[in-house]
Amino acid sequence: MAQRKLEGKAALVTGAAAGLGAGIAEVYAKYGAKVCMVDLDPAVEATADHIRELYPDAELVTVTANVADRDAMVAAAKLAHDTFGSLDVACCNAGVCRLAPFEQMSDEMRDFHIDVNIKGVWNTCQAVIPYMLDEGRGAIVIASSVTGDIVADAGEAAYAMTKAALVGLTKCLAVEYADRHIRVNCSQLGYARTPMVEKMAVESNPDNPEAAIDDIAVGVPMKRLARPDEVGELFAFLGSDEASYITGSQIVIDGGSTLPETMSIGTN
Repeated sequence: MAQRKLEGKAALVTGAAAGLGAGIAEVYAKYGAKVCMVDLDPAVEATADHIRELYPDAELVTVTANVADRDAMVAAAKLAHDTFGSLDVACCNAGVCRLAPFEQMSDEMRDFHIDVNIKGVWNTCQAVIPYMLDEGRGAIVIASSVTGDIVADAGEAAYAMTKAALVGLTKCLAVEYADRHIRVNCSQLGYARTPMVEKMAVESNPDNPEAAIDDIAVGVPMKRLARPDEVGELFAFLGSDEASYITGSQIVIDGGSTLPETMSIGTN
């Protein structure tokens, strides 16, 4: 049995219906956390049922809500706290990416990214921090990306801008709440096999999206994309007491994809 390093902790995970969020929620349940799973997609309940099948003792509650709606996130945080008696960890995972040439990117597409990727994290943090302040402790893990802060691809202007903004938010909140025992860190993921990446692959190569995904793996030294549960393990570590002296950090989890200088020079 896995070490129960999140035993007794209550966590809120956004974007929990599929992909990374589902992987995070599953790993949190594995380590004994009580989890409030939030997603705009009602399929979040089916995801919770799947996790209950894997871990029959898992304590889970689901909320269908839009992270861009501040009142909805306040209500979700309250439900988590009232259900579990505490709110110790927030995993701000919900995010979107739509590709378009910059000169063709509409205001609506730009604002869609801002609403979910920036305002969604902002709203989640503002909803959970009052409970953490009352309890005198807490951990927030924000899903940023290597995109924007370290690297970028063409067509990702809105996504890159919003994910880079989360690095700044992470650092500011880490400083602001350090002496009140709330830690704030961010993950910087490369590519994982998720519904979002599969949609990006269709946008990149409509005729053969699998080729687009295969080409991503070619550029990764480990020659594969991440699994959602691998990302969940990082979120679990950062949410646990094992990371008690880590705050304001940007932790890259990309299989080494940001390391190579070129794809053609070298001895391999």
